[in-house]
Amino acid sequence: MVFCLLITQYSTAKNRYVYLEYSEPQTQTKLMTKLTLLINGLMLLLITSTQAQKKAPIVPKANYNIANRFAVKGDGPWDYLVSDDETDRLFVSHGGITQVVDSNTGELLGTIPNTKGVHGITIDQIDQKAFISCGRDTSVSIVDISSYALLSKIKVTGVNPDAILYDKFSNKVFVFNARSGNVTVIDVPTETVDSTIISLSGKPEFAVTDGKGKIYVNIMDKAMVAVIDPITMSVINEWSLAPGTGPTGLALDNVTHRLFSVCNNKMMVILNATTGAFVDTVAIGGNPDGCVFDPFSKRAYSSNGEGTLTVVQEDKGDKFRILATLETHKDARTICLHAKTHHLYLPYAEYGDIPPATKTTPNPKAPLKPGTFTILDISPI
Repeated sequence: MVFCLLITQYSTAKNRYVYLEYSEPQTQTKLMTKLTLLINGLMLLLITSTQAQKKAPIVPKANYNIANRFAVKGDGPWDYLVSDDETDRLFVSHGGITQVVDSNTGELLGTIPNTKGVHGITIDQIDQKAFISCGRDTSVSIVDISSYALLSKIKVTGVNPDAILYDKFSNKVFVFNARSGNVTVIDVPTETVDSTIISLSGKPEFAVTDGKGKIYVNIMDKAMVAVIDPITMSVINEWSLAPGTGPTGLALDNVTHRLFSVCNNKMMVILNATTGAFVDTVAIGGNPDGCVFDPFSKRAYSSNGEGTLTVVQEDKGDKFRILATLETHKDARTICLHAKTHHLYLPYAEYGDIPPATKTTPNPKAPLKPGTFTILDISPI
């Protein structure tokens, strides 16, 4: 009968290991070989376990399914989309136009033309207006959300207007100019530029409001969240998102006051929205761009361009866990939430093969395949 080695002790006097207990006689060479194999195996197991924890695991679907794939006419790139929950409509950026789609059937209800380089859309339900940022002509289009008629077009006080946000507290629209790193503030009743916030420290990305006097915006190149006072039109705080880098999408739990920022190093960073204190991080998928929070289910969603959707459950006591990682579609990187139905919508399109490089085009990009623009409708079961 053979027993394994129980205890070892290192003898400094003799400069060797002393084996305290054996069973049957075995040579030290065999025992040392077995001990080495055991230690190496344990180290490999520890390393594998640590690496697995750093990745966003593919876990069960947690009662979600793909309810629909809405094919939408037209070609060209896309960015943000927003849900008009009151009327079950999606306002979707798509190339040089903005399309309005029925969120239940996928029917194309209307088209808003001349929104060149459209990035974002925000809706003011009280005044029944939509504000659309147009990056290529440095403007904001203001349209009637019932007729889709153009009410006015405003030149912004910066370059490449990108994210855009209506703040009910101040009754103003905040336009975040990506290339110039400033914010154009539009007065809703008069449809004119109210002021310009020029003190941002870097490139602004997505923004959210708490509706009580604070606006939060990710600063992508600085890995920070800037806090804006919409009354004084000033930046009152800037908070670090370390260890996150390259933040894009941002969401807010306005009950627990937690900010969810998705970062390009596959990490969702959670901050205290009152103090800016670091709370936690959660692993997400690659190439994230959008983030939304559903207050009903207490879940944050990260849409990842690699083709996944990370579902993060917020539990009591500042506990956050990955509830599910859903397969979506490659390049489905932006997202919006219908707060009443709890459906999630993610646009994407198919790409062709990358053409060979030439002198004039040394870094060619894959072309969009015509007629493949689609909105993915994901529903809870």
